[in-house]
Amino acid sequence: MKMKKVNVAVVGLGFGGAFVKIYKAHPNVGITAICDSDAVLMETMAAELGIEATYDSLDQILSDDAIDAVHLVTPIPLHEEQTLKVLRSGKHCACTVPMALSLDGIRRITEAARSSGKNYMMMETTLYTYQFHFVRRMLEKGELGRIQFMRGSHYQDMRGWPEYWVGLPPMHYGTHAVGPMVALSGSRIDRVHCFGSGRMDSRLSQQYGNPYPVESALFSFENGLKAEATRTLFETAREYQEGLFVYGSEASFEWGFQDNDPPYVTRFAKESGGRGVKTLTEQIELPNYADSLPEEIRRFTVGAEQFDPLNPQRSLAKGAGGGHHGSHPHLVNEFVMSILERRKPWIDETLGGNITAAGICAHESAMRDGACVTVPLF
Repeated sequence: MKMKKVNVAVVGLGFGGAFVKIYKAHPNVGITAICDSDAVLMETMAAELGIEATYDSLDQILSDDAIDAVHLVTPIPLHEEQTLKVLRSGKHCACTVPMALSLDGIRRITEAARSSGKNYMMMETTLYTYQFHFVRRMLEKGELGRIQFMRGSHYQDMRGWPEYWVGLPPMHYGTHAVGPMVALSGSRIDRVHCFGSGRMDSRLSQQYGNPYPVESALFSFENGLKAEATRTLFETAREYQEGLFVYGSEASFEWGFQDNDPPYVTRFAKESGGRGVKTLTEQIELPNYADSLPEEIRRFTVGAEQFDPLNPQRSLAKGAGGGHHGSHPHLVNEFVMSILERRKPWIDETLGGNITAAGICAHESAMRDGACVTVPLF
């Protein structure tokens, strides 16, 4: 039996433009519609991709019964209210990170998702990267042993970005550093201690009242595991990295120094003589996990033009990584298929809420000089 198709509108074509081609190619998407406040950008994209459905506003989309789902790729301060409008209109909603900028915002979205019966998905890229796929399989196959500790990092300088970024508390956008650790833990973060460090130009502190360019947090999970994450946003000279470091009883996984560097895997040597135990560390080439996707969108895990359907691993070796380490088509597919299969998406309001709330609570702790803050359960 032929599966029903989902009609999706993408709102915000700056970063969101990267997803439009994927929706258009997905075999279970009917209409791919677009919306942006920049009419010229929208018209240009529509002409290039042969898209007929364009909208001038989110309200116009929400009043159209033909659209089943909306993917919001809009400025962070708009996420909460726009997500609520989408869910309350009776449409499914995917939204880029973070979920909201306050705990109350997370609560409101959680309640709206559950009362509407529609899917909410937080589109966290780090949960579908080549790196995350690899380390999750290490865990599932028992290669890591017991996870003993984890670290997350996100180093980035936001100079020159839109004004709403100026002075944003680093952990309010900590989802890339926090998300993979939560997903691998088998638990949820319930407490956090966090310290802010450094000093920014006073102009950067005015918008959000945040004095820190760097925040570093120690998270406690309900199952007893602990993890650390560091996030920088301004005036900190460091190569860009969205890092994941997992230390297990049998093996460990560590992100490369630069964001695109091959990661390191450390294992105990089979034979060790004398005092202590020898370890073996190797820098590995990551595989592509395109085979878990519909054939029509596998090419988007790398640069689409470089994809070889007969040898996806060779395509990846060419260095043509897709958006955010190949994650974009996986995010699209999970959102679309969760709707058609009448199930919650993996990164739903519960998982997305804990990831986002952990960062919000971390900043609260930093503003209280590292005091313990309890992360609420949504």
